[in-house]
Amino acid sequence: MLLHHYRFEPDTTLLDLGVFRDELAGSRSPVVPFKAALRDLQAGLDEKFRAGADIRDLVRGRAWYLDQLLAMAWSQHEWPDDGVALVAVGGYGRGELHPHSDIDLLLLLEHDDDTPYREPLTAFITFLWDIGLEIGHSVRSLNDCEREAGADVTVITNLLESRLIVGPERLRGAMRERLSPERLWPADRFFEAKWQEQIARHYRYNNSEYHLEPNLKSSPGGLRDIQMIGWVAKRHFGTEQYTDIVAKGFMNDAELRILSQGQAFLWQVRYALHMLTGRAEDRLQFDHQRTIAELFGFRDTPERLAVEQFMKRYYRHVTALAQLNDMLLQHFDEVILRRQESLETVKLNDRFETKGGYIQVRSRTLFRDKPSAMLELFLLMAQHPEIEGVRADTIRLIRDHRHQIDDHYREDPLHQRFFMALLRSAGNVPRQLRRMNRYGILGKYLPEFGRAVGLMQHDLFHIYTVDAHTLRLLKFLHGFRKPEAKEEFPVAAAIMPQLPKLDLLWIAGLFHDVGKGRGGDHSLIGAEDVTHFCKRHRVSTHDTNLVSWLVEQHLLMSMTAQKRDITDPDVIRDFALAVRSETRLDYLYVLTVADINATNPTLWNGWRASLLRQLHSETKRALRRGLKNPPDRDDWVRETRMEARSLLQTIGIDAEHIDPLWDSLGEDYFLQYAPSEIAWQTQGIMAHKDTHQPLVLISVPTAGMTEGGTKVFIHTRSVDDLFAATAAAMEQLGLSIHDARIATSHNNWTLNTFIVLDNQGQAICDPEHIEEMRRHLVEELDDPDDYPDIVSRHTPRQLKHFKVPTEVLIEQDPANDRTMLELSAPDRPGLLARVGRIFMEQGIALSAAKIATLGERVEDVFFITTKAGEPLTDPDRQQQLRDRLTDELSV
Repeated sequence: MLLHHYRFEPDTTLLDLGVFRDELAGSRSPVVPFKAALRDLQAGLDEKFRAGADIRDLVRGRAWYLDQLLAMAWSQHEWPDDGVALVAVGGYGRGELHPHSDIDLLLLLEHDDDTPYREPLTAFITFLWDIGLEIGHSVRSLNDCEREAGADVTVITNLLESRLIVGPERLRGAMRERLSPERLWPADRFFEAKWQEQIARHYRYNNSEYHLEPNLKSSPGGLRDIQMIGWVAKRHFGTEQYTDIVAKGFMNDAELRILSQGQAFLWQVRYALHMLTGRAEDRLQFDHQRTIAELFGFRDTPERLAVEQFMKRYYRHVTALAQLNDMLLQHFDEVILRRQESLETVKLNDRFETKGGYIQVRSRTLFRDKPSAMLELFLLMAQHPEIEGVRADTIRLIRDHRHQIDDHYREDPLHQRFFMALLRSAGNVPRQLRRMNRYGILGKYLPEFGRAVGLMQHDLFHIYTVDAHTLRLLKFLHGFRKPEAKEEFPVAAAIMPQLPKLDLLWIAGLFHDVGKGRGGDHSLIGAEDVTHFCKRHRVSTHDTNLVSWLVEQHLLMSMTAQKRDITDPDVIRDFALAVRSETRLDYLYVLTVADINATNPTLWNGWRASLLRQLHSETKRALRRGLKNPPDRDDWVRETRMEARSLLQTIGIDAEHIDPLWDSLGEDYFLQYAPSEIAWQTQGIMAHKDTHQPLVLISVPTAGMTEGGTKVFIHTRSVDDLFAATAAAMEQLGLSIHDARIATSHNNWTLNTFIVLDNQGQAICDPEHIEEMRRHLVEELDDPDDYPDIVSRHTPRQLKHFKVPTEVLIEQDPANDRTMLELSAPDRPGLLARVGRIFMEQGIALSAAKIATLGERVEDVFFITTKAGEPLTDPDRQQQLRDRLTDELSV
């Protein structure tokens, strides 16, 4: 189906049919000239593609040239009569062929008995394989076509896009008659079936155009969405041209341009993918994105990589196509599925009404006469949650009039009041903001946000464009208000009803990442942008300061929880000093949790949840105590020992046996662990009699806990490479370490605690699995010198396409008399084991570690000392350690 009138003109330099016939006649075997013609044809098309030829000439041209060659191949065989025809179907039937597209052929028989045709059909198909054509073929009679198409909507879709290559036209005409809407799949049934197909297809891609490695055909806004419009229009109108849909008033010229330009761009990308990979590839994978960006002429700039510029163009095209697909299918729904319904009309006010549950304007000139109505519409939907959506004609009017939103529009106090009224409404504000973005209004009204539309960061951490991530964040925030959130997000669910002004949260969420892609610190840029927004919209100074602080500090809580030792009272006090109030803390907590969940679904797990919960509760306690009254370390240690002693006494352990052990541990041990953990570890140590075997204790989150990881406690004689051996043993078990606390008693026994998760980011709770872990760790750590070298596994495909430098930052932590080493490196199996071995080689002792995996890289923090327990202050030793880590861990 053509987007607009287009006529292909054959290029004899690619395939001169006269010359080819002569070569065929003079060849001993027809296979040789056919193979040569196909090879030369594709080479010529590829050369034209690289030279910038019209993509239509290439895609439609390849189909035309294949038609000619297939017709000649057909003539090489003897056919008993004219009761058989060769028909192109599917994409080839539409006259579209990329370098490695499926060549779908229907061998159409007039009668059910195929006996007279078996021999030439077999010979013909074998010949096509011999000349190197990868075809998909079916042999069907007219009766077969009718029966199979009636049973399966995908079959009739494939057959509807048919084109005769060779044979009697009457056979194809008879087939089309049998497949007519009067006999099979009337327009309403066909449309509903195809719509359900699209819903299921979009669901497989999370209903989002914004995928890290999108599928050009199947992702929302992809080629299938364009084809979907064509299929429905063909079945309903019987049309072969999109221009006919325009003539019937179901689409306008501007929308036809969006379809035409979007298809041309996706065709260019798809052609490039096929050409580069040498196969029918529709996934725009990382390893091809950079190559295609360069092929299309994009170049790196100081602000943005070439690949990010290319992907921004891709996302803008598919977003426009997805919007258009939504609008047109809704239009078809109103005309095809609901045409017989008597739809109730309810007046909302003088400007808007609902019809069949969908809002629409009461005058087609409304947006021209009252441009503020473009904002009022979304406010009304927030105030009336029963409204299902916007009617197609009104969506089109929004698209046609949104150009009116300019600086003058944004400065109008009436428009500002409408927007703030939306943010302050009690309804589902994030849903309306998503709709505003879908219809191109949000980026117009907030140009700061508009610059972030389609902006992708080329890494494995940020898997959505900035605008998609932002709207997901707002959706998570709204989700915290729902009853079901109490189970998965208990702290956030408890905080949300207590926040004094939700509109401030929506504003902070909208602006938290808008500074990306503009050079400099995006948090500072966003804070400046949101301050201007607040002043323009007459937000109070107090509220403006809060929102600006939230945007500027939106990473503070996650970075503190993931990179600092939050068992340290000084860390809690520093964080409390930065936050300064419980209100700010609560706003920041929910924003942080939503941000993590909206960045990448794999980032949120029980351990991260427990870190943030602990940081929130400890900071709230510090704020209530007062920042001028920090807890005394001695008091903290004394209170922890008292509570742990009480827990042990309740299970019958005598204090006389406790004190000798505790006196060897040092006060830092009682700062790091909660009383319940100390009691658990003490009980295990005192019950362990075989001092030649390491003690391994494992605890899991209780049934009532939704947060946390599996805790592994190891008590054994201290040996130099114990951390490396432990990390290697856990790697062998398929566990990921998320936190490590390394301690050594005065009499040289270790008290090492690790928080581990499985490869799905979940705590391990199965008793058999727990026992397997314990047994394996005991066996391996019994003599770590015998532990084999880490066997490097195959690096995941995606990681190969990111050049992640290894960076090592070494700073002093004078408050705790130790050194902090921050490591940013490409993720890989066995990384912690390698780090541990380097520490061993360099004479480094580890006291604690914070492990964070962010997509293709890790950002780990290690608290280290020399073997003598002193900070690592020697510049030469620091540089030697830095060089060793960089050399070992760089890709």
